[in-house]
Amino acid sequence: MGRDPDIGEGVVLASSSTPGNERGSLASWLARWQAPLFFPLMLLRSVGLHVLGIKRLLGQRDRASAVEASLIMLHAALYLTVVLWVLSPLKALAFVAVQQAVFSLYLGISFAPNHKGMPIIEAGTATGFARRQVVTARNVSGGRFTTFMLGGLNYQIEHHLFESMPRPNLRRVQGLVRDFCVATDLGYHEESFVESFRQIVHHLGDTGAAASLRPD
Repeated sequence: MGRDPDIGEGVVLASSSTPGNERGSLASWLARWQAPLFFPLMLLRSVGLHVLGIKRLLGQRDRASAVEASLIMLHAALYLTVVLWVLSPLKALAFVAVQQAVFSLYLGISFAPNHKGMPIIEAGTATGFARRQVVTARNVSGGRFTTFMLGGLNYQIEHHLFESMPRPNLRRVQGLVRDFCVATDLGYHEESFVESFRQIVHHLGDTGAAASLRPD
């Protein structure tokens, strides 16, 4: 809390104690229904990334941000030019909406299993590096196909501990990391892709039920 931008104030799908769940009727309603809304809202993930990226660039106002903003505008111009070159305006709009929704869903199912529904460390808690990285992360089992589809993010615990390690090596150190976590009583959370989402939805359901019991 206070260090991870994906949780905390301004984020609805969070823990029942998150300050953002107490900011008005809309946030309260979203908090109560966050479990059934989880997948539909995932379709809007790319929009959130675009908005946050633009806000960050506008806030920096330096040479690097100006170059990055120019490249983003160039990309957008080329992308829209190609789409409008081969499609009518209405079909182009539909194509962009579907493409962004699919991209958002794929991005969401790649990142969500790693952290959603896992313990959240409160701000100011004295926690060692290894414990902070291990207990908040979840690995996804499934072999080489899962690794290919998730880009190596299924080895999230190993990635947390060795963030600069090349992705192909994460699988090779998994046995050593698992043995270390068990020996030091850190635990090692690994679930299948389907089970990880079942736990996420169950956690969001419990959080939404707790939110519905609090007065607005």
